[in-house]
Amino acid sequence: MKAYERLLNYVKILTPSNENSQTVPSSDCQFDLARVLENEMKELGLSDVYLDDKCYLYGKLPATKGYENCPAIGFIAHMDTVSDFCDHPIRPILTKNYNGEALPLGDSSLVLDPKVFPHLSSLKGRTLITSDGTTILGADDKAGIAEILTMVERLISKEIPHGPISIAFTPDEEIGSGAEYFDIKRFDADFAYTLDGDTEGEIQFENFNACKAEFEITGFNVHPGSSKDTMINASLVAMEINSCLPSMETPRNTEDYEGFYHLIDMNGDVSHATLHYIVRDHDQGLFEAKKQTLRLIAKNMNEKWGNGCVTLTITDQYQNMAEIIKDCPHLIKNAKKACENAGVAPLVLPIRGGTDGCQLSFRGLPCPNLGTGGHAYHGPYEHISVEGMDMCVDIVVELIKLYTEGC
Repeated sequence: MKAYERLLNYVKILTPSNENSQTVPSSDCQFDLARVLENEMKELGLSDVYLDDKCYLYGKLPATKGYENCPAIGFIAHMDTVSDFCDHPIRPILTKNYNGEALPLGDSSLVLDPKVFPHLSSLKGRTLITSDGTTILGADDKAGIAEILTMVERLISKEIPHGPISIAFTPDEEIGSGAEYFDIKRFDADFAYTLDGDTEGEIQFENFNACKAEFEITGFNVHPGSSKDTMINASLVAMEINSCLPSMETPRNTEDYEGFYHLIDMNGDVSHATLHYIVRDHDQGLFEAKKQTLRLIAKNMNEKWGNGCVTLTITDQYQNMAEIIKDCPHLIKNAKKACENAGVAPLVLPIRGGTDGCQLSFRGLPCPNLGTGGHAYHGPYEHISVEGMDMCVDIVVELIKLYTEGC
């Protein structure tokens, strides 16, 4: 089976995670895909296939006879998707021999436009997979799952020698907790790669330091006709808080290694208001400075409006795994060589986000990230090409061959 054929099957199973849930996994629907994958892994001949009660799915491809002493390599992808644009069935659409021009997405009013997505010209002539414009596609990260299992099938069917290979599919990556209950001992790999990136050939080992920040504002509501020097409008205080942040340090205005404050949700009235941010920076010092800016704003607001008016809660999420990967240079060296052997230009880029591998690296499992061939994740413009997915499978197979040499 081709990787894209697997993807078309997987994306039809809705698996949005739920940031407001207190359960693990955060949504029961993730088990729907996990059980399908569990059966497929067994049918492929993987051993030690195990789905736990928190929706972590594990399996192993034992080493080819004589290659048992090769490094044990792991490959990881996540089963959940974002919850945005995911409230009804996903209808994937294939466009063969894409002409590189503006492409209407189904009957929606949305158009995949090269003026907005300049890379589309490089996909001319390929078979493009999109949604119908009313949902996400779900290639993030079901493409990674499809490519890992297609790699397994190729190793088996082509009788390609390999060392021990560990496979895992995780829940809840999109809400930042995909690695929280990951069983590294059961996984039993020396190191691993997540397949959760964008363009084929991407190699990523530098990610954001990340935290969540929540401001809770308690106002004082009295009749507006007699509120002189008395009323504290919580919504206006919330607006004032946001105005204190650097206006250009937003996702729209930053790129590469530049960090940002991102307001993801705001609610409020006169009596009560909340602001929810995510804060990101590759540089640890700049990241800590951003958190200190938030604390200073809360302090100044309380001095102005009264102690207890503003409460700030900062929750750390993940760290920059470059600190760990720098001690494992072979992971990047071999990934680059694998791309070259597969005829794909390696693209070593920072991640403007995070992966399960960030947290796993700090738990003792070095785990950089590889591209899956997808683009424009987390929205209805998400797309991927058949050929890009094939290249990603080729890269992973070549990577395995490199770690088999000399064993």
